[in-house]
Amino acid sequence: MHTPLCKHASGDPEQYAEVAERRGLRGVIFTCHNPVADWGLHVRMEEHEFDTYLKIVEQARVKMLGRVEVLVGLESDFVPGMESYLEKLHKLAPLNYVLGSIHPQLAEYRARYFTGDPVAFQRQYFTHLAEAAETGLFDCLSHPDLVKNIAPRTWNVEQMLEHICLCLDRIAKTGMAMELNTSGLQKSIEEMNPGPVILREMNRRNIPVVIGSDSHKPGRVGDDFELACDNLTAAGYTEIHFFIGRKRQTVSIAEAKGSLKM
Repeated sequence: MHTPLCKHASGDPEQYAEVAERRGLRGVIFTCHNPVADWGLHVRMEEHEFDTYLKIVEQARVKMLGRVEVLVGLESDFVPGMESYLEKLHKLAPLNYVLGSIHPQLAEYRARYFTGDPVAFQRQYFTHLAEAAETGLFDCLSHPDLVKNIAPRTWNVEQMLEHICLCLDRIAKTGMAMELNTSGLQKSIEEMNPGPVILREMNRRNIPVVIGSDSHKPGRVGDDFELACDNLTAAGYTEIHFFIGRKRQTVSIAEAKGSLKM
């Protein structure tokens, strides 16, 4: 979940939490886009706004006590070279959950890594996912096939699968979780991130999964979570996970799906 501080979301944290309550969720963790200098400044909070971010989430936590647990986390962009900055940033507050993200649509990322070959660009993206996991800086990797929406007509998961599986092998060795992001249904390729082929390969490697809505407006909180549970079951999963105090928690898919009020 995001906040208006990222410059492309609407609604205050309390409104997100109220929707979560109506949909049967026991808690929400805000993971707004992290501050970082000179990297997609139009889609993230400024460095001087980090304290404001912590404050507005805390205000919602207090307001929603006894109704929905409201926790603070962060979605942190990663490319090689950001490690020391992120390590310091993540120590500035008692975060509950840190998503590692690679946003290949950003002009800065494309300028650095796109050489005119969209398939090579896709391969580079998955290599960066593995490298992000190997830093140990994150709890989970977000929307892990997002790159397929950059040039949808060039995307062929079967042709890319050998390289993807090599990257998943590296991720699995770290023990890091990966996200099933339901907002993919609203993108160019209308399927969750990741799609079913990659999801099955993740399950074969026992990679833990967290369901996320990637909500940028309150009405999307919990969107398509029941379908996400079904997709995970079809891929062979029986459990899903979430984080509190950066410690992974586990719940059965059956229990989670049964609690939803969609």
